[in-house]
Amino acid sequence: MASAVMAGASASMASLSLRSSPFTEFNGLAAATPSSHAPMPTSTRPAILRESLTIEALKDQTRRESLKSRHRRLRKKLSGTTERPRLAVFRTNQHLYAQVIDDTKQHTLAAASTLTKEIRESIEDTAGPTIESAKKVGEAIGKLCLEKGISKVAFDRGGFVYHGRIKALADAAREAGLDF
Repeated sequence: MASAVMAGASASMASLSLRSSPFTEFNGLAAATPSSHAPMPTSTRPAILRESLTIEALKDQTRRESLKSRHRRLRKKLSGTTERPRLAVFRTNQHLYAQVIDDTKQHTLAAASTLTKEIRESIEDTAGPTIESAKKVGEAIGKLCLEKGISKVAFDRGGFVYHGRIKALADAAREAGLDF
């Protein structure tokens, strides 16, 4: 008799596992609720088992996901116009890019990066962009903008923290004559 009750209890537990969908899917920090399945008769369900409430939290964002969400949040508030184009900065492990963009016409007005010939020849070979190479990219983008008659820009750090290479590029562009 006891073995029959145990066999019935383990069979009931298997049917009530979280994988077999007696609960609907969850979205973030939400409680799982019983689905629209017909309730199990109390005569076949052992008295020990009770329907429980499961709460699960969202996973932490990766660095790339948090960068993208910061960039989306910044771009909601920032747009380049003809009078004040956007200075967009992008950083990778190998290179550093800066573009001056008019968002109303969707045109790139000026661009500089560690891949341009003048900057590539002037920086020493390292594993990736350094603060010195970021300063040279900032100076180059500042000079290009002044040659084209652009003196005011809106700085778009691209979701990156304003520190290190991003800050060095911005400071060098300001010293070259850009106003932001």
